[in-house]
Amino acid sequence: MVPICFSLKRTLSTAFAVVFMAGAVLSDQAHGIAMYGDPKLPPDFESLPYAYANAPKGGRIVTGNTGGFDSLNPFIRKGTVPWQLRFFTYDSLMGRNRDEPFALYGLIAESIKTPPNRAWVEFKIRKEARFSDGNPITVEDVIWSYETLGTSGHPRYLGFWKKVDTIKATGPRSVRITFNTEDRELALIAGMRPILQKAQWVGKDIAEATLEDIPIGSGAYVISDFEAGRYVTLSRDPNYWAADLPFRKGTNNFDEIQIDFYGDGDVLFEAFKAGEISYVREFNAESWASQYNFPSAQAGDIVKSEIPHQKPSGMTGFVINARRAPFNDIRVRDALIHAFNFEFINDTMTGGRQARISSYFSGSVLSMESGVANGKVAELLSPFTNEIPADAISGYELPKSNGSLRNRKNFQIAAKLLDEAGFVVVDGKRHDANGNPLTLEILLRQGDSQSKAIIDIYKKSVERLGISVTVSLTDNAQFTQRVNDFDFDMVNYRRSLSLSPGNEQNLYWGSESADQTGSRNLMGVKSAAIDSLINTMLTSNSQDDFIAATRALDRVLTSGRHVIPIWNYAVGRIAHRKELQFPDTLSIYGDGADWMPALWWWDK
Repeated sequence: MVPICFSLKRTLSTAFAVVFMAGAVLSDQAHGIAMYGDPKLPPDFESLPYAYANAPKGGRIVTGNTGGFDSLNPFIRKGTVPWQLRFFTYDSLMGRNRDEPFALYGLIAESIKTPPNRAWVEFKIRKEARFSDGNPITVEDVIWSYETLGTSGHPRYLGFWKKVDTIKATGPRSVRITFNTEDRELALIAGMRPILQKAQWVGKDIAEATLEDIPIGSGAYVISDFEAGRYVTLSRDPNYWAADLPFRKGTNNFDEIQIDFYGDGDVLFEAFKAGEISYVREFNAESWASQYNFPSAQAGDIVKSEIPHQKPSGMTGFVINARRAPFNDIRVRDALIHAFNFEFINDTMTGGRQARISSYFSGSVLSMESGVANGKVAELLSPFTNEIPADAISGYELPKSNGSLRNRKNFQIAAKLLDEAGFVVVDGKRHDANGNPLTLEILLRQGDSQSKAIIDIYKKSVERLGISVTVSLTDNAQFTQRVNDFDFDMVNYRRSLSLSPGNEQNLYWGSESADQTGSRNLMGVKSAAIDSLINTMLTSNSQDDFIAATRALDRVLTSGRHVIPIWNYAVGRIAHRKELQFPDTLSIYGDGADWMPALWWWDK
């Protein structure tokens, strides 16, 4: 477990105590809902605790993406979409408070109702809720959105729909969703689904939407202009129906947000230096320390802001596709991890400034503890001793090197693992018993200069083992298609994790999603232990049981050797124009798509 300071531990412990404390059940209409206990904010809250309610409106900002886009519909599998659209242009029934592990408050819905066992959830829609074209949001729109996204939408929506028994109107502005599965989180997930306009899609198949078929939303911004592959312009809706809701006070302050697209990260950074982009997020500590000394930064026109957070590390690195032989052999995956000389790569890339991710939930109270599993964690793992790696129970740690280029000790371990897996060296190349060579294709997106630099170092180490390595650089569309089709041996990987992990865990590494085209289970893991632990997380009624299940899951995932982890992003780094301001009060989740630029403003 990555050490965390006392104050952070105390803050997290307090947060979880609030979330898991016994509270009133939502047997009557309520203004909000928490995963456990009562939501922290009262019914009459004036604004989110980390928002500046009186933030000025106005200004225009430009942000940059790499690659391109061929769709403006973020709700279907088809096409490549600017990732920002889901967050800025569409509202859901409820919105998330980033200062609680998992709590929602009314947005399109003015209230929520659910029984103690959360077998169903009922929402009451606000009279004033409107789409951007001025038409009211109706119960019919809500029902159509859930059914359509659950059957024809992006895979991220399919798992929830399978757990819905019925969805029906219970009044002119009320809709009830009844579940067929015991799962405390479903009532909250239901509140986070985007609501689309049914009338727009009469006679059309949303799954086959073209670039011009932009879904009508109900969010603070609308798409006002675009040029395929080059830019998208979002304009703040002056008639946005929710602008004065307490949940929206101090948010969505810019009049215009433009998203420009660049071929790679280096070109994007040059555009930022030239003043063409308003801000960039920096993920490399060495670059943060050494690359921001250009003239506008020295003059004070560019400001560097660091944003702390209390989130788990999540997992960043390179995922190995276990659907394909021989990568379904844990010894081969373990060899590839031992060949990754993290200490040398980290020193080369970041100057050794960024610590390595040690597990999926590292840096939080949900992280696996070092050494042998005990107590409730051991109890949860004991039925699966014949399935999971032995060191999931005895304790697993990533291999470490002495930082030298040769990585001699770990190289010898990697070679031995490949020998045990049946891959012997013949004329300098590894072959199986049938004489087939051992090959590895690493898929990367064009323009991903950081991943390319890492792989250039790693490739040499893998080739020393006698493995033939191909690095395939593809454009944005081809990369997305190949990842959706699981057409890779290894690919760069990022999974952000929250302080309240839930149903999304099934999307990331549940057995059912492993063979579902376009799913987020890129590693292709199918594990009864993982499925069981996720279910225990979803049905836990106490803090202890929930944390134990998450720590057990962390052990199984990490010891499964599915990903080669790189460094942890323990702090958010944003370089920005000096006119861009943000609130002094920060949430426990720090930076994110629904924080920057949503809570920032332009100060003339």
